[in-house]
Amino acid sequence: MIKPLYVMSCLLLILFVLSDVSSGKAAERPNLISIVTDDQGRWAMGLYGNRQIHTPYMDQIGKQGAVFTNAFVATPVCSPSRATFLSGRFPTELKITDWISTEEAQEGTGLTAMTWPEVLQQQGYQTALIGKWHLGEQNQFHPHKKGFTHFMGFLAGGTRPMDPTLEVNGKTEKLKGPLPDLLVNDAIDFIRRSKDKPFALCLHFRAPHTPYGPVPRQDSAHYEGMEIDVPVTEGAIPEQIRQKNKEYYASVSSVDRNIGRLLKELDQLHLTENTLVIFTSDHGYNIGRHGISTKGNGHWIAGGVTGPKRPNMWDTSIRVPLVMRWPAVIKPGTQFDELVSNIDMFKFVLGALKIPQPTNLKLHGIDYSPLLFGHPAPVRKVLFGQYDLHNNGLAYLRMIRTPKLKYVKHYRAKSMDELYDLESDPGENTNLLHRRTRKNWQETADLLENQLLDWQKSIQDPILEPAYE
Repeated sequence: MIKPLYVMSCLLLILFVLSDVSSGKAAERPNLISIVTDDQGRWAMGLYGNRQIHTPYMDQIGKQGAVFTNAFVATPVCSPSRATFLSGRFPTELKITDWISTEEAQEGTGLTAMTWPEVLQQQGYQTALIGKWHLGEQNQFHPHKKGFTHFMGFLAGGTRPMDPTLEVNGKTEKLKGPLPDLLVNDAIDFIRRSKDKPFALCLHFRAPHTPYGPVPRQDSAHYEGMEIDVPVTEGAIPEQIRQKNKEYYASVSSVDRNIGRLLKELDQLHLTENTLVIFTSDHGYNIGRHGISTKGNGHWIAGGVTGPKRPNMWDTSIRVPLVMRWPAVIKPGTQFDELVSNIDMFKFVLGALKIPQPTNLKLHGIDYSPLLFGHPAPVRKVLFGQYDLHNNGLAYLRMIRTPKLKYVKHYRAKSMDELYDLESDPGENTNLLHRRTRKNWQETADLLENQLLDWQKSIQDPILEPAYE
């Protein structure tokens, strides 16, 4: 016969263990802060070799942790890239292939796939999205429905860089002050409220998206009297390109200053050691590089006049900064040269936080989190990407990139197909399919196209369907 005292002791032990996991001990689980800027090319950061831009705090994350030298995104514009970042799926699978317009948002376009913040929320994390969403404006796509307990920011593609209109506590308000400062104010409040529980914060800035300013003078002052050193292609007006880059740099610095505020708060709350901080961008940027404005849907720039669109997947548009800090795990000054993509983020986050991957999800990408712990990770030999332009233009691009070669197929515009030798031409200045050379580069392009086609079939790329012909 089991004695009542023994039964009571067992029950007390079980309750103690459960309370230990759900409260005090849960705080020992690592925190996560994911910082994503909008339109920041890898070249727009000091740690990647830019000696003119002022980004000490972005650089600090990499210096105190790890810098990834070969980080890319699956597509070169915001909405589909952010959707991929959160879901581990390619844009065509998500039916978000270009930035979501106001009309599309009203018609019901938005992110339907499960996100990794949803998984973290289910695992007991306090979750927040602060800043830009741009993944649907109808109620079913609201961040609260996609894994975020707390949301402060804007659902559409953008808002004013100064005195913005934002959603705060479920209500739309016009606030006073610079947008990056307002977002980080709320981020700091969230961290203070959540410091005794594991938390996951997605801090998604609007900057340095156009318009670049106004920004506080303390951010623009870094560039007063400076002649910005930028590549200027034939036909462009040098002073115009330099001025735009100067304004862009100031916008980046406004974000950087606020990242410094956030890092300082982690120190003051004694949260630095066990918080994984990730800094990256939703895609790259140009401002004169390759003779175009902005990103994958940029326009030709010539004579100070905005020309036609030039849909592209140049590295300047898809290569991004990626640095991480986690003092409890990552040794300062670590560098990783592995080929990684934002489509990896779902698997990476769960792997880093030791959270099981849901078995019912079809996820792409690789989990490269073992690298952080000093262990080998799956090796990616080939990178794939896609972009379907349909806002103010029409184009269908598919890309395959290896460490040595890049092939971009332009559906409906074969004459624009591109092949670059990345070893001899890392700037992608010479399209080998448009030049007469001793080597028959078409054979190389054909081999890459066959690999590309196999990948497209594996994700049931709709461009292969007869309806697209």
